[in-house]
Amino acid sequence: MRDSFSQFAFKMPRVSGKAIKTIIGIVIILILVFGSIYQVSPEEVGVILRFGKYVRTTGPGLHMKFPLGIEKVIKVPVQRQLKMEFGFRTIKPGVRTEYVVTPEAEKEAVMLTGDLNVVVVEWIVQYKIKDPYNYLFKMRNVEDTFRYMNEAVVRKVVGDHSVDEVLTIGRAKIASEAKEELQRLCDMYEIGIEVSQLILQDVNPPDPVKPSFNEVNEALQEKERKINEAWAEYNQEIPKAKGEAEQMIRAAEGYATERINKAMGDAKRFIQIYKEYSRAPEITRRRLYLEALEKVLPELKRKIIIDEKLKSLIPLLELKEEVKKNE
Repeated sequence: MRDSFSQFAFKMPRVSGKAIKTIIGIVIILILVFGSIYQVSPEEVGVILRFGKYVRTTGPGLHMKFPLGIEKVIKVPVQRQLKMEFGFRTIKPGVRTEYVVTPEAEKEAVMLTGDLNVVVVEWIVQYKIKDPYNYLFKMRNVEDTFRYMNEAVVRKVVGDHSVDEVLTIGRAKIASEAKEELQRLCDMYEIGIEVSQLILQDVNPPDPVKPSFNEVNEALQEKERKINEAWAEYNQEIPKAKGEAEQMIRAAEGYATERINKAMGDAKRFIQIYKEYSRAPEITRRRLYLEALEKVLPELKRKIIIDEKLKSLIPLLELKEEVKKNE
């Protein structure tokens, strides 16, 4: 072994001290260069700490910092939409997402309503980091604190509503109130989080009483259906009746207007005839007589005009045919 080592050492090239210094210098420069350059992704910002103290925040792109641990960069995803799940946990996202209910998730989902009923509430909170400095330095364990705040807020809001509101008609209102209250707490504690959405994913009664709750929900739905049907019939019949009444009133008003106008016209006509009659009584009398004959004679089927002084007219007329026609 000694001979082999001597032979190997003999074959290695000799390196001068200057070359070694040059190599060491290059290595140090590379370490300084690569330790000074960092890159921030488009959805992130870089928070720079110098000896553990915050000094500045940098945006996306390539930046420089002091190497060798003098400055440290913490990347915060301020543009990314973050999510927290309550009452369940996602184990495999995708087209068919797979969920699991852990004991911890089941515990945080069970809560009490305002009328002392127990419900299981599952919800999702989507949020963004709007202030990296507050998010990193104003409070320790921000994510755990934010989770506890979510649970406290939802329990409070659910406790202010009845079980019927939580299960059916009041879910959107509860989610909106919980979001506003959660944002208010985030601003008060200055944790640098902006709540984008709070969605009640699923609200159910506990499994032992679920059949009874389903029957109650079916009864409520049937009640709502009957009410809607009644309102639909009401909205159909009442406007129809109002329309018919309005039509009858308008017809009566039109008939009254017609009769009044006709009466006024007849009165004016009578006055005009009287004026003409007073000027020429004989001519007006004959004119009225002729106008009456013009109206009456067209209604007669057969006309026989005779002289008023004629006698023995009946034997000359064949009245049998006229009688048969009239029969």
